[in-house]
Amino acid sequence: MTFGVWLTFLLAACLVSLSPGAGAINTMNSGMTRGIRATLPTILGLQLGYAIQILVVAVGLGAVLASSTTAFLVIKWIGVAYLVWLGIQKWRTSGAILTQRGAHRTPHRQFWQSALVNLTNPKATVFLVALFPQFLSAGEPGSHATQLLVMGATLLGVDILVMGGYAALASQFKAFITSAARMRLINRVFGSFFILAAGVLALYRRT
Repeated sequence: MTFGVWLTFLLAACLVSLSPGAGAINTMNSGMTRGIRATLPTILGLQLGYAIQILVVAVGLGAVLASSTTAFLVIKWIGVAYLVWLGIQKWRTSGAILTQRGAHRTPHRQFWQSALVNLTNPKATVFLVALFPQFLSAGEPGSHATQLLVMGATLLGVDILVMGGYAALASQFKAFITSAARMRLINRVFGSFFILAAGVLALYRRT
């Protein structure tokens, strides 16, 4: 992969990470309710889910998901159901608990919840299946593995930086949370975003 091709891929990776989605919503919610430092498990969990998506595509299984209607629909509706469940949980969470820095949610739970958010997004798999071939250059068969490794590392690196930015931005609003009533309202706003993200995923169709 030439430096020019990599720069083009880097731009594509930035656009992908900056586009609003379930991962960004999850990160902003954690940043606002827990602060930027406590958002690290959320960001790392998202990267695990994203890394598995990248690995699946890199070894060729992504093509199976992209071509199999059954596999696509199973993963898609698991993702939809999970996002709706997250949204409902946010609506039901009392503000008083979250104003205590969300002590009821351990870093371990944050990590795996975030990993599942990214892992159950079939749109990401289909996107990666379409994206990778555009940047693979001809050459020795073994060179493709190196190129895919570089692209995967670029995607993850960019996403970590972007999610960190989202968390930092959201954490600035923490100073405005001065009551359980406001925290409850914020919970419901983010809960609605999760449900909206589920609706967008439900409407997604493969081209």
